[in-house]
Amino acid sequence: MTYAIQADGLVKRFGDTQALAGVSFTAQTGTVLGMLGPNGAGKTTATRVLATLIEPTQGTALVGGHDVVRHAHQVRRLIGLTGQYAGVDEMLTGTENLIMIGRLLGLTRRAAKARAAELLADFGLTDAAERPAKTYSGGMRRRLDLAASLVGRPQILFLDEPTTGLDPRSRTGLWDIVRGLTTDGVTVLLTTQYLEEADQLADDIIVMDRGQIIAHGTPDQLKAQVGGQVLEIRARHQADTPTVAGIAADLAGATPEIRDGLVAVAITDPAIMPAMVRRLDETGVVLTELSMRKSSLDEVFFALTGHHTDHHDTDTSTSTDTDSDAEAGTGDLAEPADKEGAPA
Repeated sequence: MTYAIQADGLVKRFGDTQALAGVSFTAQTGTVLGMLGPNGAGKTTATRVLATLIEPTQGTALVGGHDVVRHAHQVRRLIGLTGQYAGVDEMLTGTENLIMIGRLLGLTRRAAKARAAELLADFGLTDAAERPAKTYSGGMRRRLDLAASLVGRPQILFLDEPTTGLDPRSRTGLWDIVRGLTTDGVTVLLTTQYLEEADQLADDIIVMDRGQIIAHGTPDQLKAQVGGQVLEIRARHQADTPTVAGIAADLAGATPEIRDGLVAVAITDPAIMPAMVRRLDETGVVLTELSMRKSSLDEVFFALTGHHTDHHDTDTSTSTDTDSDAEAGTGDLAEPADKEGAPA
């Protein structure tokens, strides 16, 4: 199968709020499709539609070749889902959590125990296997939650903000796990607000804003939309920042961005850098920083929407993500679940 996920014209309304406004995209088998956007963009709503947790108001979607509305039961046999927050039972041990999921999926007790031991080893949790999950660190709980979504050996995995609130080391560990899954042929739909995460993991990216897809392509293709490189300049004296920004805008023919005194402007001609140095020397501005780098996905998003995502790559604080509430008005969970239940 070429495409593991196919969405065509998905619309979702919650009362007067339109969370999805005609979303169409595909995900190739064995790849990571990144879904990028700020709170309220529609990422979580799209994921819940594809995971059969809610039905679309209009449009169709196929997951593993099965319609998410008419063949929801078949879809659930193929997928795994990890939400924005760890859904493990804190009173149970790591082993007990995974055995419980295995039994719910129809495994025998022996098979469920063997699968639990396998996953705990894969996720580096063997030493904590017999400890209650409430004693786990945030990173450990996230790994256990991801392990739970893999008990049934899903062909397609939905990861909704999987590293929200994790420290950089835990995030990097989860990235390695995701890479390993795709190597084994698993298709991953990753929703995230972390630009670096999408850049590191995604084979293709769709950028969403206000319930619509505003851009689609590989990370390099998206970066090319805002210019090949970014020139960054910082003046020694804060008072000279406007002068630096004015010269940068004049030479690059683009509006620069200023963050904490650092002026950044997209350029297409590397010769602008020495020209910038000459102009600043003529005006007597002394610099403490001058560098040139590739464009980032954050700059792509800024160029497309006029604002940045809510999280930046260096942010390791606990998220206050309200994506689902922003999209649904009263929250997606208020929508009645399909009678056949939800995926484990």
